[in-house]
Amino acid sequence: MERSGFVTGGTWCVDYNMTLPDWPREESATRILSSSRQGGGSGCNFAVDMRRLAPEIPVATIALCGADSDGELLRAIAVENGIDAHFHVDPGIRTHRTMAFTALDDGRRTHLFEAESSDHLTPDHFDFTGSTAFMLHLGLPGTHAVMDAPWQGDANGWVAVLRKARAAGLRTNLEVMTIDQQELRELVLPCLPHLNYLVVNDYEIGALTRTETLRDGTTSVPDVIDAARQALDQGAMALIVVHFPMGAVAVLRDGSVHHRASVDVPRTTVAGTNGAGDAFAAGFFCGLHRDRDIDECLAFAHAAAAASLRSVDTYGAMESIEACMALANSQGWRAPLDFPTLRTGARGRG
Repeated sequence: MERSGFVTGGTWCVDYNMTLPDWPREESATRILSSSRQGGGSGCNFAVDMRRLAPEIPVATIALCGADSDGELLRAIAVENGIDAHFHVDPGIRTHRTMAFTALDDGRRTHLFEAESSDHLTPDHFDFTGSTAFMLHLGLPGTHAVMDAPWQGDANGWVAVLRKARAAGLRTNLEVMTIDQQELRELVLPCLPHLNYLVVNDYEIGALTRTETLRDGTTSVPDVIDAARQALDQGAMALIVVHFPMGAVAVLRDGSVHHRASVDVPRTTVAGTNGAGDAFAAGFFCGLHRDRDIDECLAFAHAAAAASLRSVDTYGAMESIEACMALANSQGWRAPLDFPTLRTGARGRG
């Protein structure tokens, strides 16, 4: 059977996006400069990003929401973007909502959330029967009370869902959130044997493997590569991609390493970084789905992330991958990452 498209699962929430001049000190106040209400969470962001990057690629989703106005908004976003949505609607709970603050002075973001619907999501909500999708994109460990806990003999609900997906013939990727290192290890390490891919940032790969990947505030690329290789040894992944401000590396099961510097985005064009990691993942898997080589997949990933920076919400600035690449080329690329590497020109889905 020829498989095509993606299923996203896990976090669908409503982001209440607010911009501030700067992040206030405790016992002080600051003015909200602008606010908006939009979809968020890894399940929503990846799905919408992929539909806008590559409209020919089908995307489905599995999620839980309340029978409230926030739940209505999320279901409408799925319909508007042509996502085959399988929402479980529970009138007894409230839809997960996040207060997403972006400080304009430094572009940093702060999230405060109420995860009620996410806390009630369980592996029983996931049914992949009849799915012909290529891959499940699942997240986010650390924000779902039931999914984070042991489930019927499995270390946690994430493992149970990944098992279901692979048994149904889907490949798997897990979206990770930057949380406490010990909690991240406890939740994610049991998932590694059930993953085909893993796309994370420099902090997350370091946390997983107890590797110091940041030195004096700068990403140490050799340490990132070493950490990725350690993680590969603990899982079933065909490849791991690690992104950081200056670029990204892809480390493959065969030992090869590919790298690509990021887009040199002008600071004046950055509205916010919320959703940039989701955009990076969507860009990478857009390329993988189109059977592009790993180097081009990394370029797609950086271009999608750069495009997303133009909006304070998670996907408002997303366009086709061709438009994102044109934008990236017009802004220019940073200098190539300077470290020894092996390149094989590997292609495709791994």
